[in-house]
Amino acid sequence: MPALLAENVTAGYGRTPIITGISLTADVGTITTIVGPNGAGKSTFAKTLVGILRTTTGRILVDDVDITKMPGHLIPRNGLVYVPQNDNVFKSLTVRENLEVGGFAAKGDSSERMEHILSIFTDLAKAREKKAGFLSGGQQNLLAIARALMVEPKVIVLDEPTAGLSPAYTDVVWNQIEIIKNSNTGVLVVEQNVERALKHADFVHIFVAGSNHVHGPASEIAVLDLASIFLGRAEAKRS
Repeated sequence: MPALLAENVTAGYGRTPIITGISLTADVGTITTIVGPNGAGKSTFAKTLVGILRTTTGRILVDDVDITKMPGHLIPRNGLVYVPQNDNVFKSLTVRENLEVGGFAAKGDSSERMEHILSIFTDLAKAREKKAGFLSGGQQNLLAIARALMVEPKVIVLDEPTAGLSPAYTDVVWNQIEIIKNSNTGVLVVEQNVERALKHADFVHIFVAGSNHVHGPASEIAVLDLASIFLGRAEAKRS
């Protein structure tokens, strides 16, 4: 059983479905990416996984526990965390205080976990007493990821973690994602940069018009006519 299992998930805003019948898995020690054109439902799916939006069909399991109807504040305690693209840190709090907030959902003393996280995110360790609002955009994204990891999740969902970043800091963020992958955590990334997704991911899912149009190992997805698929002009054909 994968760490994260979504089956036949349909969701949207009000009565209008944005995503329909989507199934997807993610497991520890892997990077799974979701790519696709704007409006394909990538972020909607991410928000549905963590209870911000509710499913109208389907189910979502984390470590074989059904979280589909679980209150959103309990989902991190059951192994699934989410980092949104925007407004993802408490800017008036220091780096250390942000991590302490992330640790509230964890059981027991989180100080040892914080030191472990800071040993991984060395840029943040140097700025632990700095207010998050004074960090660069890239550092804020890293802090949001680090805070989510305070609960030792099975799977972390990242919604466009490199959007708006310079190429150099994009490299930094993806390097951290690789480290997270190797720390017994599954990573599910919504990513606009298809080249990056193919470079770093183990598995890739292409969303088109609210459906999971094609998916597979990154090496197999890389040989498809992605431009035509994004524009809805081609079926997925592997060469």
